[in-house]
Amino acid sequence: MQVDIIDLRDFYTSPLGLRTRGYLRSALRRHLPDAKGMDVAGIGFANPYLGQFHEEAERLMSFMPAVQGCVNWPSRGPNASVLVDEDALPLANATLDRVLLIHALEFSPHPRELMEEVWRVLAPGGRMIAVVPNRRGLLARVDSTPFGHGRPFSKGQMIRLCRDTQFSPTAWSEALHFFPFQNRMALRTASFFERMGKSVVSPLGGVIILEATKHMFRGLPVTEGAKVRAKPVLVPVGAVPN
Repeated sequence: MQVDIIDLRDFYTSPLGLRTRGYLRSALRRHLPDAKGMDVAGIGFANPYLGQFHEEAERLMSFMPAVQGCVNWPSRGPNASVLVDEDALPLANATLDRVLLIHALEFSPHPRELMEEVWRVLAPGGRMIAVVPNRRGLLARVDSTPFGHGRPFSKGQMIRLCRDTQFSPTAWSEALHFFPFQNRMALRTASFFERMGKSVVSPLGGVIILEATKHMFRGLPVTEGAKVRAKPVLVPVGAVPN
């Protein structure tokens, strides 16, 4: 099921959405402690998480996929959001230092093409930080948040996706360990379960946060069934064999 921009906006103004935003912002800050002087872009619906880098980043952009919709961002100052085709970002090669993929990969019809486009726009040494629903977590099983829709991922699936698109994972974490319900009891106990999830190693966090760096050189695609045949490079004209 595709979640549109209205669903996302409404969720992040709800009590559960506000808690989700707070916990996930803290988790992302551990992966990007300082964005000073960097060119940073969010892809998907990263608006609730980009604002914390506003005073640090040199440039801050929000790219929203056409299938999802777009809203003005930030609420004050010049607009920095744009509606895009996720496999054709309006940027030159190697222009970004960091890319945040949030509410993006799980809704993308072609996640590999999206990752390849992220690789293209990242500068040498640039990093991608992706937030995806954890296939083993509770969030992927409950539709009360946007993380309960779309395609959840396991860590193994993310590793394969990175390998296929020339990224090397450099760090992992999990977040959103609380019960994803809007009722008062769940909201009241959310802080406790989030603290427990951070202090105890658990594979059941609601989301996986993957930090990965791009390979500097990409291999050539190999066509299935193709045969490599050795050919002589230097053949003397008129040579007489021994």
